[in-house]
Amino acid sequence: MSDLFIIGFADRATAEEVRGRIVQMQKEKLITLDDIVVVENQGGKIKLHQAASMAGVGAAGGALWGGLIGLLFFAPLLGMAVGAGTGALAGKFTDVGVDDNLMKDLGSALAPGTAAVFMLVASYTEDKVIEGLARYQGTLLRSSLTSEQEDHLREAVAAARSKLVTQQ
Repeated sequence: MSDLFIIGFADRATAEEVRGRIVQMQKEKLITLDDIVVVENQGGKIKLHQAASMAGVGAAGGALWGGLIGLLFFAPLLGMAVGAGTGALAGKFTDVGVDDNLMKDLGSALAPGTAAVFMLVASYTEDKVIEGLARYQGTLLRSSLTSEQEDHLREAVAAARSKLVTQQ
């Protein structure tokens, strides 16, 4: 089962930088993500910045399958066009990962101009991930962890930040 982490930042640029760092950590096998989204409050208007467009993914898959099926009926281009259209439509209505309504509701509680990173994390190497993110000065806004686990996480982040300060 995955854990939800919501980390607040002073601006969208920092949140996007953190998302990039977390994606890099995933490539390094330090964290396994189910979803990661940057949510921004633009003066009361909530913007969700998804990592991947489900419509685009659906269109690509639909075009592939439509083309293959179209080959059977000697109309591959028509098959690709129909497949891409239906795939994009299906992808648009597919919601995987963190629920969009939850992100919009919680995003409305953010101060205007600020942003948060919403992550569904399947697993992570705690010390390496915390060490890699400590310099960004994020604030854990909410998680699906128990109170004791959250306290432990906050203590670990504080220790990593103080270690970072003493190294500078």
